[in-house]
Amino acid sequence: MPFALVLTGLLALLAIFQLTLVLGAPFGRFAWGGQQRVLPARLRIGSAVTILVYALIVAIAWDRIGALDLLTQTLSIVAMWIVFGFFVLGIAMNAVSRSKPERNTMVPTSILLAALSLLIAMGYGEMAMAI
Repeated sequence: MPFALVLTGLLALLAIFQLTLVLGAPFGRFAWGGQQRVLPARLRIGSAVTILVYALIVAIAWDRIGALDLLTQTLSIVAMWIVFGFFVLGIAMNAVSRSKPERNTMVPTSILLAALSLLIAMGYGEMAMAI
């Protein structure tokens, strides 16, 4: 369960960051390619959607370890592998960002999220089933 806790905590922090962007905070150089200090409306909407995606990822992770029962076991496993792929793609996307602040913060963050997702997808951290 610690992997899911760390994943949840990290995504909660990222959700707070995304919320600040939605509300107009001047942190755009750390997100969405880093070209805007304050995000325009379409990217703010993107940040709002990202918060929802993070919540979905957390639910999938907790389902995968057995703390929630939302999906079939097979669907939970497949969904968690998709999450892993999503974060691997995030590593690549952040690595090619023209924004140095985004590269310097989000590449390591994406690597950590991918590693945690991989461990969860592989079944590490599954809760013991009560008999």
